[in-house]
Formats: sequence, C-alpha cells, structure tokens
Amino acid sequence: MDSAENARALLKENGVKQVLCAFSDLRGYLMTFSIPAREFIEGDAFEGIGFDGSSIRGFKSIEQSDMVWVADPKTIRVVPWISDPTQKSAIMFGDVYEAWASGIAECDPRGYVAKRIENELEKQGMSAVFGPEIEFFVFQNVDFKNLAWDLWVSPNGGAGDSWGAPRVLPQSPELSGAYVVRPKEGYFRAPPEDATVEYRNDLVHNLEHLGVFVEFHHHEVATPGQVELDFKPKKLTPVCDAFYLYKFAAKNIARKHGLIATFMPKPIFLDNASGMHTHQSLWKGEPFKGEALFADPNDEYMLSQKARYYIGGLLEHAKALTAICCPTINSYKRLVPGFEAPINICWSPRNRSALVRVPMYSRKPSAIRVEYRGTDPSCNPYLAISAQLAAGLDGIKKKVDPGDPVLVDVYELSGSEKREMGIGELPTTLRDALDHLATDEVLQRVLGSHIFDAFMELKIDEWNQFCLYITPWEYMKYFDI
Repeated sequence: MDSAENARALLKENGVKQVLCAFSDLRGYLMTFSIPAREFIEGDAFEGIGFDGSSIRGFKSIEQSDMVWVADPKTIRVVPWISDPTQKSAIMFGDVYEAWASGIAECDPRGYVAKRIENELEKQGMSAVFGPEIEFFVFQNVDFKNLAWDLWVSPNGGAGDSWGAPRVLPQSPELSGAYVVRPKEGYFRAPPEDATVEYRNDLVHNLEHLGVFVEFHHHEVATPGQVELDFKPKKLTPVCDAFYLYKFAAKNIARKHGLIATFMPKPIFLDNASGMHTHQSLWKGEPFKGEALFADPNDEYMLSQKARYYIGGLLEHAKALTAICCPTINSYKRLVPGFEAPINICWSPRNRSALVRVPMYSRKPSAIRVEYRGTDPSCNPYLAISAQLAAGLDGIKKKVDPGDPVLVDVYELSGSEKREMGIGELPTTLRDALDHLATDEVLQRVLGSHIFDAFMELKIDEWNQFCLYITPWEYMKYFDI
C-alpha cells in the first residue's frame, strides 16, 4: 500500500472521526483545521484542501489569498489522549501550495524552506540529523490580563521576593507545597520536590503514541516548573514535525493535569530561561547507516575537519542566525549573563559557556555531533534548523576556520580578555539581530525572498510595538523624576 492507503487504513482501524490538518505560520505557531475523516477515507481530501492564505501571518495578501493544503500522509498520527468515540481525532502535517495546487508556495516554512534544503543536501549524497533539547515551563494558572504593580522589584533592579517569582504568575507546582525548590536549584531534583514527574511521565507515554520517542526527561534548572524532555534525533523535516507534536502534546497533557505549559523563553524574572539547544551531525548516505562525517577517531575531540568548518559557519553567521533562532522580544531577556544562556560567539568541547559545544559523552562515531545553543522554543523550527544547516554548510563550502576552542569559563572573562581572544557576543535585542539578518545573503537565500521580507516586516512591527509600550518598570523608575 502507498502512504495514502496506509493513512486511510489507520483512520478506519482506529475509528477516527476528525483529522487535524496541520502546518505552521511564519512566526512558528501551529495552525490546524479539521476535516471529517470520511473525506480522506472515501473522498478526495488527499488531493488538497483550499484555505484563505491572507488570514495566516506572513503568507499572502487578500488578492492572492486562495491556497491549497496538501496532506503528507506519512505523518498521520492518532491523537492518543482523546478517548471519546465522537471526538476521536488524528493529526497530519501537510505542505502549502499555490492556487490550483500548481506548485509549492514560497511562504510555506515546511515545504519551501525545510524540504528544499533537505533535498539539496540529499543531491550531494548527504543527510543531516538534529536533536533539539526543548525546555519549557508548566504553571498551575496564569492571568496575564491582570498585571499587578511590581513592588517586588527594587529600584536597583533586584527582587524583593526571595523566590524571584513574579506576582503576575501564580505559583508553580513546586511552590505550592511544604517543599520548595530554591532559585536555580531545580536541575534533576527528585520528587516530591519535583512536582512535575507525573505530568512528564504522562507526556512521554502520549508522545510515544505520536511517534516521538523520548530518550530522557527531567526537571530543569529554574525554580518553578521548568522541564525538559529530549527525543531521539531525526532528519530535518521530521524533526520539525516532531517539535510541533511535542508542543501540541505538552500543552494538551498539561491541561489534562490542571496545568498550563508555556514555551515563552523567559517567563520568570531572575531565574533561568528556556532554550532549545540543537544537536546536529552530517552523514554520507542515511543517518546512522552511512559514514559519520563529523567523526575523526584520530582527533583530540573526535572531530573531523568537515565538522570544524561546519562550526566555523555557525559562528560566522551566529548574529544573523539569532534573529531566526531567537525571534521574540522575550528571547533577549534570556540572552543575558548569569543564567547559563549562550551569549559568547565561540566553540568548545564540553563547555556550556560557549555558543557551539561539542558533547564528549561517547567516542562512538555515531555519537559525535555539534550542539548549537543559541536557539529557543519560540522559534519556527522549519526556519531555525534549516538556517543552522545552511550556515554550517556554508562554513564547509568556504572552509571557515572556527579558531581554537575556548577551554575556560567564558562568563568569567573580562571584556578585554574576550576581545583579545576574538570572542564576539550575540545581539542583545531583536532589532540588532534583524539588522544582522538583513545583511546575511546565505540565510536570506535559504529563507527565500518572500519569507525573508515577510519575516522582517512582522518582526520589525513587533519591535516597534514593544518600543511604544510603557512598562510598570518605567513608572517605578521614572515617575518621580
């Protein structure tokens, strides 16, 4: 049977009533609409579904709004947490086409960006795999519509609250009982201090039913409800699909537990934020079957010259990459000193203060990889991971030397010491990052002209909105001037 027939059989066997047809907008939001399963089983829904592209951010203007979503039947999964027979649903990703389904739309992050660079790599006889470490927070409830005066912030910018948790966010599971996890001490805490274990176990169970297999999971560093679940690496487009299944499941299973999951990079003042460190490696042929192109058993760090050039490309394009990999105003509240975030443009084995890290857990060639730490979970993965691959491949093409690895804690270096060592810093605001992206032709090419222009327009507008907003901090700081 072909993949469409397999999908029809799955819908029939599981009594699925509705199919969530999924894709992403330019910003990275998961978009879905529902089609009765019978339209896929008995009808012609696999040929494409029309929709209004002008209502999707960054897609089309109103006079060009007719677009067609075309299912990728290989991606169909039954939603495992829905047991009511009348609500039984499946989710399936698809690509976005122009009117008449005449060709892939240049506004589609999945079909036009991720699949395009993946196909180009395959034509060179290579493949790439990625393993994102996606961190997020779970809270008991959040009412951000009722902001309170920030009395807990001192005039010097410190926190009057010993736990560093903002008043606008209610207590997390860890702050609601007799045991309390102290700030920055959440990493690997055991229950009952870690109150997220049952939620994570339930999430792992449901992710496996969605074809996303978790390798390990734990409480993260931040005090209130920060968690991480790492799943097995995949090729580019499948790993981006898995990213959305991960978010989709995390939010829905949280709701089942009376919690709220958020992938906002930094929701908590004076505690660690959520990143998405992305492990990546190149292969000749199929991953884990062909030759591991990043591995050299004769090298001190097991790294091939090709891997070093790839690192050089990541570092050379790092400032522009930041606009795509850290695309929100809030992202830059994470990229500050003191919270384990990567702000220094350098590479190192083992060293988590570097932007690019080479993990040293195993000498197996299949385990050799590089880890790009400058990404957070607010990104659109089809764009962010494709851009990282493009930057690395450009480094290989141009033979970009990444320099010597930095073997000290970069956070402890002075500004002059970093300048002497040639260590730069990532942009400190979204606007700065966008200015770097505006001059990076390699990343513009991988995005394509439509997505680049639309992304810049959306993000500059976002920056301008932020600049106009008057914050409670400004009242506290300047009202009596």
